[in-house]
Amino acid sequence: MTTQETHTQSPILVFPTDFAWGAATSAYQIEGAVSEDGRGASIWDTFVRQPGRVVNGENADVAIDHYHRYRDDVALMADLGLGAYRFSVSWPRIQPDGSGAVNVKGLDFYSRLVDELLAKGIDPWVTLYHWDLPQALEDAGGWPSRDTAQRFADYAAIVHDALGDRVRNWSTVNEPWCAAFLGYASGEHAPGRREPAKAMHAAHNLLRAHGLAVQAMRAQRQDTRIGGCVNLYAISPQTGSEADVDAARRIDGLQNRFFLDALLKGAYPEDVLQDLGPMADFVRDGDMDVISVPLDMLLINYYSRFTVSGVPGGAASAAAAPTDSGSPWVGSEHVSFVNAGRPVTAMGWEIDDSGLYEILLRLAREYPRVPLVISENGAAFDDVVTEAGAVLDHERLAYIEAHLRTCHAAIEAGVPLQGYFAWSLMDNFEWAWGYGKRFGLVHVDYGTQRRVPKESALWYSGTIRRGGLNGPAE
Repeated sequence: MTTQETHTQSPILVFPTDFAWGAATSAYQIEGAVSEDGRGASIWDTFVRQPGRVVNGENADVAIDHYHRYRDDVALMADLGLGAYRFSVSWPRIQPDGSGAVNVKGLDFYSRLVDELLAKGIDPWVTLYHWDLPQALEDAGGWPSRDTAQRFADYAAIVHDALGDRVRNWSTVNEPWCAAFLGYASGEHAPGRREPAKAMHAAHNLLRAHGLAVQAMRAQRQDTRIGGCVNLYAISPQTGSEADVDAARRIDGLQNRFFLDALLKGAYPEDVLQDLGPMADFVRDGDMDVISVPLDMLLINYYSRFTVSGVPGGAASAAAAPTDSGSPWVGSEHVSFVNAGRPVTAMGWEIDDSGLYEILLRLAREYPRVPLVISENGAAFDDVVTEAGAVLDHERLAYIEAHLRTCHAAIEAGVPLQGYFAWSLMDNFEWAWGYGKRFGLVHVDYGTQRRVPKESALWYSGTIRRGGLNGPAE
């Protein structure tokens, strides 16, 4: 059956008529133009210039040149039938030093982008922070500093004031786990620090930044829908042994419950705080009330499942965590991650759509009810470009289809799931992996910047136009 034929079939698995069908990107990964129109330096601009930080020493100075090609990119979105587009705003493009004067040219770019999207019938979803902290704020202490959260709230108010008349859906901080622990514990991401105790302060202040931003934005307008955005994993112990079960508890606590409980229940999990020991010194009076400000939705990024084991010999105490540890799993140095034998993506991430179902049901059953949105879901694979110029990515198509079927099953089970955003709209700069890992629905030739929709993009386009999925043999 050809892609065009599947476009015309009536769907068997029908999604709600108001379901948001979209794709997502982030500013630093696609925009380029890092020194144009008054943009200041971000921690990633600094990080990519440090030897050994990024594969092949690559950088995002040009990326895929979206800053100059946004009109063509929006036209491509419209051709694919996207109903929504999630993008992030570059903080150093708005405030070059992270505070103070506003760079009007930076705001104007996003205003033009929003207008272009609306003119094409595409709903803009704005993410305020996707890891590009202004370097000046890192120099002043970065996310471990409480002041950075207040600076973020000021920035959020600036962007919301400029775009809030046209943008209804907003998210604050994308994946605070990654920003805190990959940035400040393992050093794999910018700013590249390896300070576990500081990473815990960073995680807390990223959540404070979220809450302060929500308060600032709601003070301006009441018709804005605002959500937090977390990356969640299903966590399984390798065996039923006490050590493995405890390892799963620890990783689930730091990856999932630390953020979910704070946002939705107003308190950090007691067992996680006990695991952290002396490092759990970051909470001050009133902080949790700020962090747990009511949400209009929760955005979920899902990619894989973790299977974990406890290293023989027992758990290392949190106090014994070495200050130069290269692991993001603060206080869990005894935990190891196990390949459970599932197929993997080009990133080495195991493919398991059942984990997404598990997470969605858990949220619906164990937490206060809030509308949910899959804000990122996708996979890197090695695409095949044919002599005719077509881009075949059967594995990515199968990955997205399987996860959409899981989304439909969750909706049928009563989960309040309201949208799905594929990651990513286009191939782009994949952080420390440079340009070698491709997540896009649209193939980008980095030499010519030519965009070609992949097989998965054409399939997704048909799915959107039908409002649902065909039968199992699709």
